[in-house]
Amino acid sequence: MISSLRGRVLHLDAESVVIDVGGVGFAVAVTPQLARDFHVGDEIVLHTTLIVREDALSLYGFREREELVVFGQLLGVSGVGPKSALGVLAALTVGQVAEAVGAEDDAPFRRVSGIGPKTAKLIVVQLAGKLDHVVVTGSAPAAVPAISGQVVAALVALGWNERVSTEAVTAVTADATGDTASSVPALLKLALAHLGPARAESARG
Repeated sequence: MISSLRGRVLHLDAESVVIDVGGVGFAVAVTPQLARDFHVGDEIVLHTTLIVREDALSLYGFREREELVVFGQLLGVSGVGPKSALGVLAALTVGQVAEAVGAEDDAPFRRVSGIGPKTAKLIVVQLAGKLDHVVVTGSAPAAVPAISGQVVAALVALGWNERVSTEAVTAVTADATGDTASSVPALLKLALAHLGPARAESARG
């Protein structure tokens, strides 16, 4: 079992990254968001799992170990394969998955491409009680207020990755008061100022 990889990025595309580990290139499937965080030449560490099929050996990688844990739990749900499980984690944070399961709300999963109503319901039912031990670190908050969520979405559309966008919005929202706290344009302006031009190059994926 290949449980982690540390090495230099040789190549990447929208859904995978090739990591040079001791002269061997490992192709790892990742979420589009994570792929946008990397650049050729970056030294990275991924938590990985090897999926063995009759016709292929496929590696799936994540920045946070909690994501890998949830990925494994999703694979245990009837009708959920590796691509669907990765799709869930591309659309939802670990916190949002745990929150939806805890609330017995299958709506977030039904919005994931490739997940039908029946499978969405099975995810909620079969993961019930299984995510209580997951410690969410480095992920976006499980429940983002509607206005903050709109600002995060706007930053992502402008090129920043979701993690950095969420951190910036959380920081400026904590200090915002009055009309500013309830205004998407005002919060977006504050978030952009918080990110600053110096951070933009490293934060954009």
